[in-house]
Amino acid sequence: MNAVILGIESSCDDTSAAVIKDGYLLSNVVASQAVHEKYGGVVPELASRAHQQNIVPVVHEALRQANVGKEDLSAVAFTRGPGLMGSLLVGVSFAKGFARALGIPMVDVNHLAGHVLAHFIKVEGEDSVQPRFPFLCLLVSGGNSQIILVKAYNDMQILGQTIDDAAGEAIDKCSKVMGLGYPGGPIIDKLARQGNPKAFAFSKPHIAGLDYSFSGLKTSFLYSLRNWLKDDPDFIEHHKADLAASLEATVVDILMDKLRRAARQYGISQVAVAGGVSANNGLRQAFRDHAQKYGWTIFIPKFGFTTDNAAMIAMAGYFKYRDRDFCPMDAPAYSRVSLK
Repeated sequence: MNAVILGIESSCDDTSAAVIKDGYLLSNVVASQAVHEKYGGVVPELASRAHQQNIVPVVHEALRQANVGKEDLSAVAFTRGPGLMGSLLVGVSFAKGFARALGIPMVDVNHLAGHVLAHFIKVEGEDSVQPRFPFLCLLVSGGNSQIILVKAYNDMQILGQTIDDAAGEAIDKCSKVMGLGYPGGPIIDKLARQGNPKAFAFSKPHIAGLDYSFSGLKTSFLYSLRNWLKDDPDFIEHHKADLAASLEATVVDILMDKLRRAARQYGISQVAVAGGVSANNGLRQAFRDHAQKYGWTIFIPKFGFTTDNAAMIAMAGYFKYRDRDFCPMDAPAYSRVSLK
C-alpha cells in the first residue's frame, strides 16, 4: 500500500513539516524561533504568532524538497497534543483546512508517542536498525522524563516518570542560574566536554519505584552555588566547565539508575532513548557504556530527530494510517495528556 503522509508539528516553538512515503523520509523542514532567547524561555503568545507566519512556507518547502504534490498525499498527520495550546491550535487548524480542501483523512498524533516512534524512521540509502517490540524507551526532554514500555506502536505503558521537574527543565534552570543563557541544554553539554564530572557532588533523590525527581538536584545546585559565591564572587566563571560536567553527570546517573532497574525488572535488553535531552553527549555515552556492560541493544536517534520535528509525527501517522485510524474533523487540540 503506497502511503504518502504529510506530518505537521507545532507543539512548542518549532514549526515543522515532513513527508514520509511508505516509512521512508523524503523531507523534514524545521523553522526555529530565536525570539524567545532574550526572555530565557518560550513565550506562548510569541510562539503562536511565529507559527502562523511559518507554517505555510514550511509546508510548502517540505513538499518541494520531497518532490511531492498536494494531490499525491494520502493523509495529513498532526500533533494534537500535548503542548502549548496556542501553538497547537495553529498546526491543528492548518491540518484540518488542508485535509478538508484535499479531501484526505487526518491522523492525530500524541507528541510523546511521536518521539518514541522516531526510531522507526527510515532514510533511503542509510542503514536502519529498528527496535523490536517490546522495548524500553527513556523519553527525556524539557518537559518530560519517562521510562516507557513500548509493546506496539499504539500500546505504550509508562513505568516511571518525574514527579516534579523534568531532566531538561532542571538543566535549563541551572544554566539560567549560572547566567549561561537559553536553552541551557546545548550550552551545558558543550561546556561539560571540557570539565571534570567528579569535581562537584550534588544531592540525588531517593524516590521509590521507577519515578524520577529533579527538583532536589536543582535546589542542591542553587544552594551550593550560593555558598561558593560567598567565598569567591567569580566562582562560576572560574569553574564553569566543571560545574556543567558535574551537573550533567548527576542528571545522567539519576536517569540511568532507574532505567537499569526497569530493564532488570521487565527482563528487556532492547533500550532506546528519545526526546531533546537524548542529544546530550553524556547521556549518549552512558547508553553506549551500558550496552557494553549489560549487553543491551541500544537505539540512539539521529540528532535531527531528537528535538521537536515533523518527521516523527509523520512516522507515527504512517503507522496509524495503515490501520485506518483516522481523526474526526471536530477533534480538539489538548495541552496536557499522557501516553495511553
